[in-house]
Amino acid sequence: MLIEQLLPSRLRSRRFARPVLTPPSEAPPLENPANYELLYRLSTRWVRNSVLQGAFMLAGVFSAALGLKAFLLPNDFIDGGVTGISMLVSHVTGISLSILIVVINIPFIVLGYFQMGRPFAIKTLLTILLLALALLVVSFPPLTQDKLLIAVFGGFFLGAGIGLAMRGGAVLDGTEILAVYISRKLPGSIGDIILVINIIIFGVAAWLLSIETALYSVLAYLSAAKTVDFVVSGIEEYTGLTIISAHSEAIRQLITDKLRRGATVYECTRGFGSHGHQHMRMETIYTVVTRLEVLAITGEVHKIDPHAFIVMQSVSDIRGGLVKKRPLH
Repeated sequence: MLIEQLLPSRLRSRRFARPVLTPPSEAPPLENPANYELLYRLSTRWVRNSVLQGAFMLAGVFSAALGLKAFLLPNDFIDGGVTGISMLVSHVTGISLSILIVVINIPFIVLGYFQMGRPFAIKTLLTILLLALALLVVSFPPLTQDKLLIAVFGGFFLGAGIGLAMRGGAVLDGTEILAVYISRKLPGSIGDIILVINIIIFGVAAWLLSIETALYSVLAYLSAAKTVDFVVSGIEEYTGLTIISAHSEAIRQLITDKLRRGATVYECTRGFGSHGHQHMRMETIYTVVTRLEVLAITGEVHKIDPHAFIVMQSVSDIRGGLVKKRPLH
């Protein structure tokens, strides 16, 4: 899930990575890391990144408040996660939604402090407080009475707010923090755990509100989820290409020399092809490109070898290499 992109690399697996190589005893002592951190904090780059993160968080708060107050709340539609729980409790008890969003998110913020660090927890707390303040102070008039438009665009603006907050290094909903924690204790992915939580939330909504309202709320949630994916990943979603061809060297030169992309070459043995069983040594090329570049690269490859076998798969995240990596925040 998208929350995994905010995790420190050492926390992305159930076991922390162990060093494979130890520096030789005669190696000179390393510089104090605190000096580098101090220099970075005094640099213009840190100031620029901090301002950009703050702008993302403010834009996320505004967009989420617009989606809630102009679309979902006037029609009693809810969202998934902590926001949906807060909206349900507010509907039943009459307690202010602003108070509930802060109070219910506090345990998840504390959990995020231990799971993902103090900077993440501080930014998340600040973002949630700003959202609660916006819901309390800012007034948005209802923009439409069409329930389908309310569900789609309410989810769109709410999802855009969540995605922008994530680009700023925070979250507007603590459910995914809980899912990250549970996924390390129990079998199942983060997405599976979030799905189970939201099924329970929408089931309660169908019981307390109505089945029609719950169904429209599911539509709003799906719209929000797809918008979050787009805002965080954008059109630069990465795709891994595995290319098997007898003209592997020409294709490798095309990718590395002409297109200026990284490539990894594997030696393999061809097993079965259009001419039956074969035991021919050849090379397989693997490269990672953005979704916009897939058509151009495959077109160039087919010019070299019309019979090239190309396998494409989505890549959730990358580190290093020659791919232009757009930062998360």
